[in-house]
Amino acid sequence: MAPNIVEFPLSQKRSASAMVESPCDDCAIREASVCSVLKQDELIRLRGISTIGHLESGGTVFHEGDPAEHLSNVIEGSVKLYKLLPDGRRQVTGFLFPGDFLGVALNETYAYSAEAMSKLRICRFPRRRLEGLLNELPKLEHRLLEVAGNEIVAAQDQMLLLGRKTARERVASFLLILRRHAEQRRQQLNPVDLPMSRADIGDYLGLTTETVSRTFTQLRKDGIIGLPAQGKVDIRRRDALENIAEGA
Repeated sequence: MAPNIVEFPLSQKRSASAMVESPCDDCAIREASVCSVLKQDELIRLRGISTIGHLESGGTVFHEGDPAEHLSNVIEGSVKLYKLLPDGRRQVTGFLFPGDFLGVALNETYAYSAEAMSKLRICRFPRRRLEGLLNELPKLEHRLLEVAGNEIVAAQDQMLLLGRKTARERVASFLLILRRHAEQRRQQLNPVDLPMSRADIGDYLGLTTETVSRTFTQLRKDGIIGLPAQGKVDIRRRDALENIAEGA
């Protein structure tokens, strides 16, 4: 367990006056998470190996190369995934939000680092104990394979962003990805949450922070987006944004 994650059993109180962690029935992200395929009795079995982890903004969930000991559902907050290049530069490889699954590893160690971009709450499963349940819960195994497949598709989409699109097309595509993600999770569509910094976006899209900021400013001046508050973007002309993303 990462040293700065505070972890509790799923039903344990954090203090005498604190709320008891919600059971699975009251989980806000259940329908969007890997748990959505499970029946009530199966959820009870999964809950038996689960704990709730809390982490402050900027805290590390795990580092690249750490033993891959846990998998997690993101309940609240957002996570940045990144890899450090040999020369010290950073490549952000993805962002996770409530309902997303975190920690899938192909071997015994994590292939990337994960950092909380905001106050984070996650439902954690010990990897070995979860693997022990998969033969008994085949629907969960299939759902995890689907998650792994989605990660491959996301990696291919990012390769397209980095290799074939202009800066303006990359930013437009990125905003549409965030909106589509919010739509899939039945979250607020406008304004879209933008919890990551301009530097994080640049490290994801292969652009400088200055280029990202200039592109946001130009899209705002063109009336395509609005920037109502820090961490929010209002997509005012979705059709125009889609045309830009497609190179029209």
